[in-house]
Amino acid sequence: MHEDIETVLFSAEQILGGIVRVASELTRDYAGEDFTVVGVLKGSVVFVSDLVRNIPAKLEMAFVGASSYGAGTTSGNLRLNFFPMDEEIRGRRILLVDDILDTGRTMAALKAEMLARGASEVKTCVFLDKPSRRAVDLCADYACFEVEDLFVVGYGLDFAGRYRNLPYVGALKPALYQTSETQAPAEERGGESSAPDAANCSTQA
Repeated sequence: MHEDIETVLFSAEQILGGIVRVASELTRDYAGEDFTVVGVLKGSVVFVSDLVRNIPAKLEMAFVGASSYGAGTTSGNLRLNFFPMDEEIRGRRILLVDDILDTGRTMAALKAEMLARGASEVKTCVFLDKPSRRAVDLCADYACFEVEDLFVVGYGLDFAGRYRNLPYVGALKPALYQTSETQAPAEERGGESSAPDAANCSTQA
């Protein structure tokens, strides 16, 4: 797999540093409070596993599987493959965790869906933030790193189901995805390639 990577963007050591920083922020912000960490399948699994192990708090965990379609941001454009039970959401403070915030459509739709199902609060946490491709007005509350508009893989991020198990994040060689129908780099592979209504987010890397 390593020969398919054009550039290593974040090493395993850098990734750990980013996770520890964000985990410290979460530990401070949720001190003494009950909350539920909801990981977005499949991409967030590696990140959320390392993240929660660095948060010394009595948190709960749940997972959601979803994909978005169309250009909207409401739950009407959200296809739920798996969703936490209502009792895991209703009245709870939710930290929604994903691998990458790209166009933002899926994250915005999931946030709206959880609030509609009775969550008292929904904050967002992502491993990578790619603001250059944002198509909705959404900024992550917490992010480990900001990344340029590259096709990134590794540490949970995939291309055609592969490369999730790389211990680092790298930019995939263009020749490997430019001939594929799934060439759009993103949290949503079929999303818009431009973002005229992008949010103005500032992310610490």
